[in-house]
Amino acid sequence: MGRYARKKQHKGDKPLKEKYRLKRKTKDLDQIQEDMSPTKSQRLLNQEVDLDKPGAAQHYCLHCAKYFISTAALKEHFRGKPHKRRMKALETEAYTQDEAERAAGMGSYRAPQHRGKVETQSVKEDMDTEIDDTDKKQCG
Repeated sequence: MGRYARKKQHKGDKPLKEKYRLKRKTKDLDQIQEDMSPTKSQRLLNQEVDLDKPGAAQHYCLHCAKYFISTAALKEHFRGKPHKRRMKALETEAYTQDEAERAAGMGSYRAPQHRGKVETQSVKEDMDTEIDDTDKKQCG
């Protein structure tokens, strides 16, 4: 075995650091499925203005639990691969404590239920795009 091959197999603790990194930690699928209930979803989609969050918390993707700067950025996110991947993952039932106990031998196995097609939330049109267009006309 050459020197390069030995060197290549040593990984150290970098994979562990990457695994437990919390900088971009998002909500898990079971938390998002709780947020998709009608009462919680209405509260999350119609939040009050919060200047500490991107877009003043007015442009929120319910399925990915992310805030966006504008309606255009939110619509662009809906066309992206990460959002589509998340929608596909939300079609199956979330992993619960009951399922964990059944997997450990405390009951009979039951396959996760298929929830059906999950639709992307509707986007409310804002006045900010119209204001941006009028500002561009006045400047140019």
